[in-house]
Amino acid sequence: MSKQSAKAARRSQKAARRSIKKNGKSAHKSARSVGKKASKTARSRVSKSTRAAPVTQPAAAANVAIKMIRTYSPPVQPMALAEMPVRSHRYHVGEEVYYTSPTFGRTSASGNYTVVKLLPSDGDDYQYRIKSSGEAFERVAKESQLDKL
Repeated sequence: MSKQSAKAARRSQKAARRSIKKNGKSAHKSARSVGKKASKTARSRVSKSTRAAPVTQPAAAANVAIKMIRTYSPPVQPMALAEMPVRSHRYHVGEEVYYTSPTFGRTSASGNYTVVKLLPSDGDDYQYRIKSSGEAFERVAKESQLDKL
């Protein structure tokens, strides 16, 4: 490439850069068509000057307003603790109950028992410690196994 053709290429690149600065986006489109002939440095300068700022920079520094998309969720009613039913033991200490033994155990265990102690729940049912007057030991029974007399 001769010196004169190199100078002419530089002049056309400068003219393209000036028109980009003056005209903005419309000149950028024309610079793209000229960019095929322009050198690599001229194309990188054009793209850097018109490129949007990266998202990592603050909006004030980049002079670009970041648009925030807001989505609305349906209103949720707060749960009131007073509305929830508070379940407690059905039977009290000293109360007489009828105990129905499970089908797989001893069938002679069914009968009248006295509630000796209230125990915490085991999943769905509360538990009780019960004692029969005919036995020397106490049993643990679920609430579903007991009936009132």
